Amino acid sequence: MQQSAKKRNFVPVVILLTLVINLLVALLFFAPPVQVGDGFDWTLLPFLNAIFNSFTFMLLLGAWISIRRGNRINHRRFIGGAITTTTLFLISYVTYHAVSESTKFGGEGFVRPVYFFILISHIILAAIIVPLVLMSLAHALNQNFEKHKKWTRFTMPLWLYVSLTGVIVYVMIRPYY
Repeated sequence: MQQSAKKRNFVPVVILLTLVINLLVALLFFAPPVQVGDGFDWTLLPFLNAIFNSFTFMLLLGAWISIRRGNRINHRRFIGGAITTTTLFLISYVTYHAVSESTKFGGEGFVRPVYFFILISHIILAAIIVPLVLMSLAHALNQNFEKHKKWTRFTMPLWLYVSLTGVIVYVMIRPYY
């Protein structure tokens, strides 16, 4: 008789990471930038963030296609890649906003409310996506695929939206760096 794997309670870790990540990002909005030495063009980081977001989007599409085809191994690989690029994005994003002032959007006319709609929805959903991704991952790690599937019904489309709108926001604000 085979013993079932012991299920781990990831909820405290999910709560802690969600609070730390979202509070850190919120604090960066209000805190003055840290003064660092000259010599590095920090505006390179938003470009890198857009690259990480685009990779995340493509990896998530690969994960979705793989699982729809029943290929759990490729699904797991694509999700691992998406988590990696999202983590690299977060590190780069926090670094940039720790040392640089927020860039003001200078667009006018119809594009201005479009930009702010995309930006605000992106920010709100980016905060919400943190615990959704972590809980989806926790259920997968515990091999509770029924719960994993229920969580990812909401997580996948929101994560796709957040990663895509991250790129769109960058493209729209790029002229103002």
